[in-house]
Amino acid sequence: MSVMESLLTLGSIAVVQALAVMSPGPSFLVVARTAMARSRSEGVKVAVGLALGTVVWSSAALLGLNALFQVVPVLFTVMKAVGALFLLWIAVQTFRHARAPLSLEGSQDRALANPFVRGFLTQVSNPKVVVFFGSLFIALLPAQVPAWMVVALVVLVSFNELWWYSTVSLFCGVGPVRAWYLRAKTTVDRVTGVFLGALGLKLLADVP
Repeated sequence: MSVMESLLTLGSIAVVQALAVMSPGPSFLVVARTAMARSRSEGVKVAVGLALGTVVWSSAALLGLNALFQVVPVLFTVMKAVGALFLLWIAVQTFRHARAPLSLEGSQDRALANPFVRGFLTQVSNPKVVVFFGSLFIALLPAQVPAWMVVALVVLVSFNELWWYSTVSLFCGVGPVRAWYLRAKTTVDRVTGVFLGALGLKLLADVP
């Protein structure tokens, strides 16, 4: 594969993955709610956590973890169940505290109150991400991938997560949007909790 062909392949993967990132899901909701409830800077920290989680999964896919899931299906099943339970935990906490006034200081769980940690755990708790990367890489990459291309791929897909969710955070954290959220917090949080809960239950239902 020539350098030009390699660059075209990298560009194709970056575009496909960027479109997948822009599709609304739990990551979008976690970033948007953090930005509206707290601040744009904390929303960006969630985005950084998501990007780091993408580094983990894209690297794992390039190292063959997707193939390992095919050989040992129970590993994927266990990780999928853990991811679903984590999503349900977020949903329950969001719904339970929907009526509570915002408190930007303190938390019963300091680790998960940390926006960076929350973003990272949201990403790494979803093993479907590595399957997506594995399928995408298998479909578009040559059998032998040079080291520079491996590094470029990890940087590109992680950067897609970072710039998109940072943009979401910056938009959702602006004054009018944040003011609207503060007025409609109970309803928005309950809807968010129900949606995240439905996603978690669907993941659990799909577990063999």
